[in-house]
Amino acid sequence: MRSRVHAVVLPSEIGEFADEVRRVFFELGRTFGLESLAGECSPALDVFEADDAVEITVDLPGVEASAIRVIVKAGAVLVVGEKPVRRGVADSSFHLVERGFGRFARTVRLACACDTAAARARLTNGELRITIPKIADRRGQAIRIPINAG
Repeated sequence: MRSRVHAVVLPSEIGEFADEVRRVFFELGRTFGLESLAGECSPALDVFEADDAVEITVDLPGVEASAIRVIVKAGAVLVVGEKPVRRGVADSSFHLVERGFGRFARTVRLACACDTAAARARLTNGELRITIPKIADRRGQAIRIPINAG
């Protein structure tokens, strides 16, 4: 049975996407220092592999699609955006705050050959689902190579 777990890149490894992360944070209207490329919060994500596709699901409740960018580069998928701060009602104060907010950047390395040009993403009920079709594995198939005489 093959492993269905892909590598999730640590925030320190976002360097490959540094220019893209800076550009997206700029588009979203926020400035930042070099130390904050990974963002201020880290939404939970799951990565599943089926026979025909890889699916990445990211929990993003309260985030609009316009505040999210998905970028594929060099066998990795970058999900970057901003989760808005939840405001309390007038004359109230929070007693406990566990849910993160602010900028985020998550990266997932693809462990198999995928057709990234055919990838699709949809945001429904606070879940971002990114589906990336796999490219059929051609290893093990006999391919006849013609021989030219001369």
